[in-house]
Amino acid sequence: MNTPAAIGYDAAMQLAVEQAELVKGKTYPNPPVGAVILDRDGRVVGVGGTQRAGSAHAEVVALRRAGRLAEGGTAVVTLEPCNHHGKTPPCVDALLKSGVATVVYAVADPNPPAAGGAGRLVAAGVRVVNDVQTDLVVTGPLREWLHKQRTGLPHVTWKYAASIDGRSAAADGSSQWITSEAARADVHRRRATADAIVVGTGTVLADDPALTARLPDGSLADRQPLRVVVGRREIPSEAKVLNDDSRTMVMRTREPAEVLQALSDRTDVLLEGGPTLAGAFLRAGAIDRILAYIAPILLGGPVVAVDDVGVTSISRALRWRYDGMERVGPDVVLSLVPREPASGSVRNDRPGQG
Repeated sequence: MNTPAAIGYDAAMQLAVEQAELVKGKTYPNPPVGAVILDRDGRVVGVGGTQRAGSAHAEVVALRRAGRLAEGGTAVVTLEPCNHHGKTPPCVDALLKSGVATVVYAVADPNPPAAGGAGRLVAAGVRVVNDVQTDLVVTGPLREWLHKQRTGLPHVTWKYAASIDGRSAAADGSSQWITSEAARADVHRRRATADAIVVGTGTVLADDPALTARLPDGSLADRQPLRVVVGRREIPSEAKVLNDDSRTMVMRTREPAEVLQALSDRTDVLLEGGPTLAGAFLRAGAIDRILAYIAPILLGGPVVAVDDVGVTSISRALRWRYDGMERVGPDVVLSLVPREPASGSVRNDRPGQG
């Protein structure tokens, strides 16, 4: 039997991020946190992710799996261990009881009631190492939760599919399917971790989407996002978006600020509407990330991915920067975030909420 090899803090944090990704979408209102326990020799002896609200946090799950091997070892966690008693005891208590000698984390907890874990660990004689693989965590599993803590509003990702010339449909309006089966499966995976999907009435009337998260075999995923339809037009009672596969909210408004306020109890929102709704959200500065699924096809024609965004000259362009790119089947997924705050934004940064 081979003995597991020792790993460093960076590799352990990458493993903790993988654990966080596995539970993303299942921990609300708690953040999706991952933890790894290393023994005295730096070997992995326990891993875990935060469970559903009211259940064990990542550190507790990983410590249970490590057992006595945690004593004198290291706990590697994506978020600073919590120091408050909510539905569960503080994670700091479990770490101190386990006898770990070192705690490593990537991101400080911005939530005032839960913060202070690192200080308490240091006071108890535990070595603490912070800011390990911070960028990996901030742009990964904690992206949306950290945004919610900072602004009090949900993180909005505009997801769209287009040809390489920026068309979301052919000249005759047909759009199924621009991207590959692999790309569509990736979208369903992301839907299963989101709290809500927003579309306009135009999309419902034109495409009659179900807006559900499905598994590769076509069955419904265990977790379904709230479906949100916005706009002033009536939609037929037999529309798929109104079926029993998930809950649906219909809002008679086209104002992004009103939509975000109605979803203020959510964290991760996908905007999947057509070009009109996307344009409205962009003009309002209400999009925090763009996920562009680009297929290697040319369509031409008038049907573009987004309508007017209020840009009258190149000097007033809405500027974004790439923060990720990956291949999905024959397609490319581009992840972009604003290069600078948008003028006229509906957002106002404020301290994290408890």
